[in-house]
Amino acid sequence: MSARAQARSLATAYRDLFALAGPTYIVVGFIARVPLAMAQMGTLLMVTAATDSYTAGGTCAGALAITNAFGSPVAGALTDRIGQRRVLIVQSVAASLGLFGLVSLTLTSVPWPFYALAAGIAGLFLPQIGSLSRIRWREIARDEKGVNRERLNTAFSWEGAGDEASFVLGPATVGIITALLNAQVAVLSAAMIVLIFGIWFAIHPTSALVTGSKSAAMRIGSAITGIAALMMTSQFLVGTMFGSVQTGTTVLARAAGNEGAAGLLHGLLGVGSVLAGIAIAAIPATFAYDRRARVFSLALLALSIPLLFVDSLLSLAIVLAIMGFAIAPLMITNFSVVEHVTSPTRLGVVMTLLASVTGLGYAVGSASAGRLADWGRTATFGGEVLGGYTPAYAVTVTGALLAVIVSHIVAARIARR
Repeated sequence: MSARAQARSLATAYRDLFALAGPTYIVVGFIARVPLAMAQMGTLLMVTAATDSYTAGGTCAGALAITNAFGSPVAGALTDRIGQRRVLIVQSVAASLGLFGLVSLTLTSVPWPFYALAAGIAGLFLPQIGSLSRIRWREIARDEKGVNRERLNTAFSWEGAGDEASFVLGPATVGIITALLNAQVAVLSAAMIVLIFGIWFAIHPTSALVTGSKSAAMRIGSAITGIAALMMTSQFLVGTMFGSVQTGTTVLARAAGNEGAAGLLHGLLGVGSVLAGIAIAAIPATFAYDRRARVFSLALLALSIPLLFVDSLLSLAIVLAIMGFAIAPLMITNFSVVEHVTSPTRLGVVMTLLASVTGLGYAVGSASAGRLADWGRTATFGGEVLGGYTPAYAVTVTGALLAVIVSHIVAARIARR
């Protein structure tokens, strides 16, 4: 098939898919997931500016991600039992109030550990819209024969691209607002968006497709298979890469005297990822999941190594833009495999858990990169000061290397099925 024919086929697949759900669902489902990315980046910038400490900023952003990692699977288990609507309404309201509280604290003189506490409360309730949307697509994509796998693969590609686009738009929006006003306004904007669009997503008619089952157990561990656990490990490592890249980029941008550029630069990571995520729907089924896991993880490692050699905003922009092309394909593979090996009655808890471990990895990556960044501001190597950002990016490359190892173990397990 020619490239033009493939493009037409891909466009037709997405057009048919969107027609099933309607344009409102597509728009609301995308915007509702942006506040999570905004809150993480906004917290990092806001707390760092308020305390002049990368450790404080990274720890507070990490606290938000950690509590989200623990809260989201509990919320997912509840959606398996009672449906998504009521759970999402409570999450949206509580998360909005938590972010308002965090901003209020940064305007006072209280010690920064109190900021971390407030960030943790906000993160506990921030909804994982992308994971819950994937569950809805499983029902939306049904036909008279049951779940239409071709439609579902296209839907998962779209959701993967949507997640990555949110990590473009979220940090970029925070960067623009911070440059024009300040980081507090950026976090307040995230609070308003999650309140409005989180509730809108909750009450959308498609929520009636996932009403829940009272027979679904609340025990989270019982829903996880061996392969799903390995995929979660892979997602955790991807999360460490996100967190460490965000911290390293903030350090480099501040060193260059352009702190507001941090969000915009981090957003470049998602540009290539969005394009790759949309295009992956055209990959033939003969390119099986085990091969995808190996190839995409190796590509991510190869494209992350140049981060260790960046020394300017321009060189960083180029590296991040190219590196993004390997992220969404690996994440989409992880989510697709987990959906395939999980019981339909436990998809809520497992999908949110998969997204949550990504956030947990973000927390570990952000906090550890922040520590190394503070150390690197005075440490020297070969007679030159490391500058903070190079040690932070070393966390990114380490995460990519470990992801290759895990993905090869996963691939071997998948091949034996």
